[in-house]
Amino acid sequence: MGIQLIRDISDSSSYWGASWVFGCFPDIHIVCDAPIGCYNLLGMAVTNYTDALPHMANLTPTSIREEDVIQGTAKALIRTIDDLRSLGTLEGKRLVVVSTAESEMISADHGRLVAQIDPEARFFWSQSLEQDEWIGRDRALLFAWEEYGQPFVPPEAPPKAPNLVNIIGPSLGCFNAPADLYELRRLVEGIGGEVNLVYPYEGSVASTPRLADAAASVVMYHEFGAPLAQALGRPYLFAPFGVFGTTAFLRDLGRLIGAPEAQVEAFIAREKRTTLRPVWDLWRGPQSDWFATVDCAIVAGRSYVEGLRQFLGDELGMKVAWSSGRPRREDEPDNIEIRRRLHSKAPAFVFGSINEKIYLAEANARATHYIPATFPGPVVRRTTGTPFMGYAGAANIMQELVNRFYEMVFNFLPVDLVKPAGAPGGPAGPPPASVSAETIPWTKEAAERLNVAIEQVPFLARISASRSLRLAAEQAARARGSAQVTFDLVEAAIAQGE
Repeated sequence: MGIQLIRDISDSSSYWGASWVFGCFPDIHIVCDAPIGCYNLLGMAVTNYTDALPHMANLTPTSIREEDVIQGTAKALIRTIDDLRSLGTLEGKRLVVVSTAESEMISADHGRLVAQIDPEARFFWSQSLEQDEWIGRDRALLFAWEEYGQPFVPPEAPPKAPNLVNIIGPSLGCFNAPADLYELRRLVEGIGGEVNLVYPYEGSVASTPRLADAAASVVMYHEFGAPLAQALGRPYLFAPFGVFGTTAFLRDLGRLIGAPEAQVEAFIAREKRTTLRPVWDLWRGPQSDWFATVDCAIVAGRSYVEGLRQFLGDELGMKVAWSSGRPRREDEPDNIEIRRRLHSKAPAFVFGSINEKIYLAEANARATHYIPATFPGPVVRRTTGTPFMGYAGAANIMQELVNRFYEMVFNFLPVDLVKPAGAPGGPAGPPPASVSAETIPWTKEAAERLNVAIEQVPFLARISASRSLRLAAEQAARARGSAQVTFDLVEAAIAQGE
């Protein structure tokens, strides 16, 4: 039996995914059957470092101790619930007890015990040891609907209004959720729709039956949320990316909610004159030639991978060198392969997590521009101004790319700023002699080494990089009194430029 090395795990377990969902509900209190210290990890530390979120006020651990492992964790659970009741924490709230990897390892199934303690309380076996966070989110969403929603909705109940739309998926721990949700809401309302319920982000136990009021749903992520939309028995669409993708989405949604075609087309036309104006201006400007000359790689959630591939590759004409989504498919590179590729030849742009940023730092790939596109990572995405989805997302990404293009060019400008001798930051001695206009021969090995080095530089900056390296190598040759540029001089020029 072979041992598989797993490097830098990108996904969390289903326990985390379920907690991110249940944690959105203000009228639920979560008791996680976990050892001492696990509360700090889930409730505070990781939550804060992923998106600067505050600690989860509606989550408490049972604080399993060594004697609880030997005697059983039932006493620890009862003790925790009694403490919460005495403090008044459970007043007006439903209780949900969630298993963790640690409690599952000792088979601490508290389904019957929880029902005895409180008939309205529920036990959620998270299957933390075998399922990832995406499955955990899906199971938690379905659990909430089946327990708190479906039993209170009359069978075959029609929607309350044809233009009501649910937005399903945004929850704690989702990258960029505030901005993408804001844009999605703006699009739905722009064509005459009305957002019925944002679930679970703005939902609750009390509001869960209202999911049945909507005529259609928009599932924000491909990774999870679709099973709940299917269980509602209403048509649904996935949130859009890019210009063409968003236009098609608006027309499809308009048909689902019965919005007049003229109203939908009027909104699209207005968006082209306003929100999308930066896209047109940058696309028609001198920057338009750059997009086809650079490549990128994408490591993100499944929605972001598919959406960015569509917008960057199909719409802007950039070369998507490779991508890897979450959850990962078998034909996509894992973290070990991603690291190898970034060390071998990093593309001009990498959309990814802190893992990819670390790999780029290891490879000293300073010519590559890293753009956060997923967790984990110490990056804050709490405002509404940084969407990736919709028309505003296309404008935001275009703006981000062009700014990085300018930065890329600036970093490779062949400009020598020589300060006077003795000036702060300037050379201690006399200024260097001027460069001779005479050409100097190159050995075959030196020329080949230069070509290999230039191949590693993004296409946009190759002319400037080639000139800078040539100049540095020839200056070094003259300084040594060498009659030609040799392999070792090129190596030294490359090392000095890194």
